[in-house]
Amino acid sequence: MKGVPVMEAGHLMRRIFIGKVVVNIGVGESGERLAKAAKLLEELTGQKPSLRRARRSIKEFGVKKGENIAVMVTLRGEKAINFLKRALAAVDYKINERSIDKHGNFAFGVKEHILLPGVKYDPEVGIFGFDVIVALERPGYRIARRRRKRSKIGYRHRVTREETIAYLEKVLGVQVIRAKRGG
Repeated sequence: MKGVPVMEAGHLMRRIFIGKVVVNIGVGESGERLAKAAKLLEELTGQKPSLRRARRSIKEFGVKKGENIAVMVTLRGEKAINFLKRALAAVDYKINERSIDKHGNFAFGVKEHILLPGVKYDPEVGIFGFDVIVALERPGYRIARRRRKRSKIGYRHRVTREETIAYLEKVLGVQVIRAKRGG
């Protein structure tokens, strides 16, 4: 995998790398605002976004089941790395420890898209916030996704929370903010 930052860990199959980066803009309504969000996401990532539908109706928010309310993009490889670096710069390379799950994934939000380096404010589009979700993997994770002879990833082969924190600090240069314990 050219250009993808990898954390070496002794054995070749124990390396950790970025599997995918998912970028999501939840608008909460369909129509013109959703179309603007889709256009913006395409400009930011260079990839055509897909629409996401509401799972259930929420009368208080005026959302009906099956209505398009969000747009998302899945980035892999070089595109994922480039976008992730820009998104981390928007949050000053700081991530809260609570944003990391036990399976080696982490997520963070960017309040305004204009915080990304090189993005200018466009009054026609407005300002949107978005979520960035990153999945870390090891070689061999394909067995969980393949069509034929699908299998589970062994417990010892999964990326742990501690390994994710080490990857963030050593490879990406991110400061992980530890949660204060006790009262």
